Amino acid sequence: MFLTRTRKRLTSQGENKNALENSKPEARPDAANPRRDAQAFTAPWIPAVLFGWIVPGGGHLFLRRTGRGMLLFVSVVVMFVIGIMMRGPMFEPQGGDMLTMLIYYGGFLSHIATGAIYFVSVALGYRQPDIAGHVYDYGSKFLVGAGLLNILGMVDAFDIATGKKS
Repeated sequence: MFLTRTRKRLTSQGENKNALENSKPEARPDAANPRRDAQAFTAPWIPAVLFGWIVPGGGHLFLRRTGRGMLLFVSVVVMFVIGIMMRGPMFEPQGGDMLTMLIYYGGFLSHIATGAIYFVSVALGYRQPDIAGHVYDYGSKFLVGAGLLNILGMVDAFDIATGKKS
């Protein structure tokens, strides 16, 4: 009995699917102008991601998600300021073995991902040497964490702009 109901349900779903596929394009709701709909649907993601990179949370503010945008802005800025107050060193690209290159290039890209905050701090002359110590090491992790959090914010703005997330 269960198998009979399942077969009937699958058969009716298959017939509905075939009927929709075989119907005229004018009868389908998404066939009005798929190219225009696709462009309108994906157009705002580029400025949202750019604003999210330049100003943490800017992509969310551009998409009118002020709560998320302000929370992201405050979180990234506070993490970055704590890292600077702990005198965390900024990573710069270095050569060497593969692990050293991965750490330093990854850290550098994470710093760049914080956007304008990084460029302002470098322009104002923040240059802390890499000193051994727990406080400096944690400061470095806060600086890198701020960049990684901003990357997550940019990905979230992209998802919202493309409609993958509400």
